[in-house]
Amino acid sequence: MVNEVDSACSLLKDMTKHGCVPNSVVYQTLIHALSKNNQVNEALRLLEEMFLMGCTPDVQTFNDIIHGLCKVNRIHEAARLVDRMLVRGFTPDDVTYGVLMHGLCRTGQVDEARALLNKVPSPNIVLFNTLINGYVMSGRFDEAKAVLYDGMLGNGCNPDVYTFNILIHGLCKKGCLSSARELVSEMEIKGCKPNVITYTIMIDGFCKEGQLEEAGDVLNEMSYKGLSLNTVGYNRLISALCKDGKVQEALKLFCEISSKGCKPDVFTFSSLIFGLCKVDQMEEALGLYRDMLLEGVVANTVTYNTLINAFLTRGAIQEALKLVNEMVFRGCPLDKITYNGLIKALCKAGAVEKARGLFEEMMMKGLHPDSISCNILINGMCRSGKVYDALEFLRDMIHRGLMPDIVTYNSLINGLCKMGNICEALNLFDRLQAEGMCPDVITYNTLISWHCKQGMIDDASLLLHRGVNNGLIPNHWTWYILVSYLSKERGEVNQSFIGIDREESYFSFF
Repeated sequence: MVNEVDSACSLLKDMTKHGCVPNSVVYQTLIHALSKNNQVNEALRLLEEMFLMGCTPDVQTFNDIIHGLCKVNRIHEAARLVDRMLVRGFTPDDVTYGVLMHGLCRTGQVDEARALLNKVPSPNIVLFNTLINGYVMSGRFDEAKAVLYDGMLGNGCNPDVYTFNILIHGLCKKGCLSSARELVSEMEIKGCKPNVITYTIMIDGFCKEGQLEEAGDVLNEMSYKGLSLNTVGYNRLISALCKDGKVQEALKLFCEISSKGCKPDVFTFSSLIFGLCKVDQMEEALGLYRDMLLEGVVANTVTYNTLINAFLTRGAIQEALKLVNEMVFRGCPLDKITYNGLIKALCKAGAVEKARGLFEEMMMKGLHPDSISCNILINGMCRSGKVYDALEFLRDMIHRGLMPDIVTYNSLINGLCKMGNICEALNLFDRLQAEGMCPDVITYNTLISWHCKQGMIDDASLLLHRGVNNGLIPNHWTWYILVSYLSKERGEVNQSFIGIDREESYFSFF
């Protein structure tokens, strides 16, 4: 499409070179196409050329460019173009104001959108709905309601189902489900019938709050009123049921979908596959995946990652790798989640070199690893005794612009201690603090534990004292480590003492 528009622009230049003057229709057609293809600068240039050639644009031409500018977040330029329209004697229409208001609301400039609405001679319901939605999306629900009751009704403009749906969505987003229910009743009193979207919003709200019984009540209310859920609504319910472990109920709903004239999509199947994996029904999950392909539904990365992760969690690496191969064969790209899962499983199985190979493959494919990816591999190296390789890998990652976090250092400190290099671990402990990072309770517990294993109980106690002075809040493992080693040292192993008198034992150390 872009090449075709560029070719059309070249033809325009050839026309003018040969003395053929283009008319307004030619310019308007090109400006429309350029704006649609985000070539807004070229569209603006043609608008100027139009005026120079004595051609007059219409309001739709301006609207095309304003829409193009708003799409690429050049909102203030769009606003200036509206001002130019007025200066040149053009009257902006509802589309002009609607596009600009939508752009302002989408970029969080809701107050500016309201100021613009106040300038509109006869605002319509679409403009009011745009502003109400802007306030709702910005979390300013009270102001959204004020637009409805003061602005809309004050201008003699009655709210429609879209107005109420926006407000109901805002209430559900805030978790105010009772108020949302009341608003559904209010819209019915005002003679505005709730539609499928209204009820889908309500079902989604209840599902997100884990109130599945109430979501079921909404579904029953829909059926009573002769309305059927759409695929989106079914997906919300099925996903919530699967997350709650109620897979059989989710499968019953799944069987209902086709009879209600809906078609299950990739989200439907992915949710059910997740639910079956969660309750350890791997054969059924794989069977559903095969059914999905037979139905002509294309599996996405989420579908594959769900199955791959389920197999990896159960230690079935070969099964997971078969799915990875199938994923690639079907043209579905591996993402960071896929790679991280595989790297973690290989590290756990002791195949650190294979894991590192996958890490390199991930980078070669243009997937930039994050701290999670690096931490998985560093932890794997440290667990397999390759601490110095891990340190070298860390230096390489820092060179590539990735910053280590406390999880990284905890793995390295534990690895060094495991090798008996407690002094190096303490040096690393001091270095991370010098770099402005705060050690956490895991850092202290690791060092305290290894000091105790080496019989350095006093040093371990001093470490704890230092941590507490720096704001550390010890957890039950901190007490367990110190008390158990102190008890062994004194020959007083007493489990009830470890479990109950942790605070007393702490103060007796110092």
